[in-house]
Parts: sequence; C-alpha cells; structure tokens
Amino acid sequence: MSDPDQAASSHFTAEQLLGTAGVTRRPVGQAEAVAASRAWWDADADDYLAEHGEFLGDADFVWCPEGLREEEQRLLGDVAGRRVLEVGCGAAMCARWLTAAGADAVAVDLSGGMLRHARAANARTGLRPGLIQADAAHLPFGTAVFDVACSAFGAIPFTPDLDAVFGEVARVLRPRGRWVFAVTHPMRWIFPDDPGPEGLKVIQSYFDRRPYVEIDARGQATYVEYHRTLGDYVRALRRAGFVLQDLIEPEWPEGHERVWGQWGPERGVLFPGTAIFCCELAG
Repeated sequence: MSDPDQAASSHFTAEQLLGTAGVTRRPVGQAEAVAASRAWWDADADDYLAEHGEFLGDADFVWCPEGLREEEQRLLGDVAGRRVLEVGCGAAMCARWLTAAGADAVAVDLSGGMLRHARAANARTGLRPGLIQADAAHLPFGTAVFDVACSAFGAIPFTPDLDAVFGEVARVLRPRGRWVFAVTHPMRWIFPDDPGPEGLKVIQSYFDRRPYVEIDARGQATYVEYHRTLGDYVRALRRAGFVLQDLIEPEWPEGHERVWGQWGPERGVLFPGTAIFCCELAG
C-alpha cells in the first residue's frame, strides 16, 4: 500500500474508527505492529468481506486477485488425509476448501473480527476447520505436527519479523513439509496503489524497506505493511531451512476485469501483482 487516497476510498470505515490522520514511513516494532494489525482487521473485517466475499467464496481457495485457484493449480499437492495449517486465514474460506478436500485443516488469524466471520461461515457451510486466534510469529502448536502450511496474503506482509514467522512455520512442519504463500509482488512497492494510469509511474525505490504506516493524531500506527525484496524472501526462507521449489508470478487472465485495490487489468497485463513462493522444508 502506498497511496493514502486509494486506501481511504477502500477502507473508510476502518480509518474513521481508528482515527487515521496521516501516512508515514518509519520503523514499527513487533508490539506496535501486532496492535495495529489486530485493530485494523477487526475494524475492516465487515467491509472487506462485503467487498470481496463473493469473489473469495465461503469455501474456495483463491490464491490472489488474478484468480488462481488451488482446485486448478494444486500447489499444495494432495491434501486428503493431511494436516494443514492456514496462516493468516481471514474468514478461513481456504481452510474450509481444504476441509472439503479431505484435509485436517486448522486456521489461525490475529483478528477476532475476521474469525467472527470465519465461525459464521463454518456454521453456514457445515465445514468446520479449527479456528484459533494467534500471532503468526508465535504459533500455539507443538513441533512437527503439520504436513502442509499455506497463506494467501495473510500475516506475512504485516509482520516486522519475517524470520520469526518462517521459523515458526518451519518448527510446526514435519520434515519435507510443504510451505506455500502468496504476497504482493515486491516490484509493486515502487508504484502507487492505483489500478489505472497513475499506477504506472515509479514513485519510490525498490530497495526502500521502510514500512508503509498509517498513523492517528498521536502518531501511533493504525495500519502497517512491510516491504521485502525477492532476495529478502529467498534468504529468509533459506535461514528457516526451506528449499524454494518454484516462484509463481501469475499473469493477468484474458477477460478478467475485476479491480481489487491496486490490482486490475490495466497494470496486470504489464507486470505481476502477486508472487507465490512454493517451498519444502529440508528433510
């Protein structure tokens, strides 16, 4: 996220509730980031699901705004009979899809507001993955208890400590466990959050790793998003013991006209908006 006007137009309710007064770039530590992310997603949950819920579905696994679905891509492999963890699950639609596919799925999210929607959708669909409120940097599970872990735009962009999150995922996975996660493509950091012509102009350095921070009148963070380069992700994965098997940069599908924040066809046909890292924990 880099354009406050775009953010305000998409998240007016959350910004009003949290008193967002400006935008800056500065270091934000773990405690402030966790507090900001929990408050933001609690405040934004209703509007987020009202806007995107139909596209994401109650029990579907959509990796990204480009519309890649796990049902077609099978990036996680055969999940039937496997224990799968979804990290940063939001309303847990991916975890419900995993449950329907035969997985023993557990979903974690920092936001109680998002998990409220997840519980309602569990009741609505009859698909009931486990739902746990937790910080991705402190997963409340034993060691080597999952076969697969996944995250579709959850948790990773909002944590100041990538090593802590990847280390925790590695800890809870069994040897040769699979870890697949989708994030905003790092090259998008250099452009403003605008799906139209203004979003084609470079405004900042790819190497500027200062997080994007929305603040209230006291200067406290109300929203934080962190930037890492592709190399940063690869090195953090290696430090945690993962082997990168594939990096998927989805192309914009022909005829796909949906605009989602900064994602849309005008930019999507020119450069990637999503990066999906497919990894395996060393045996």
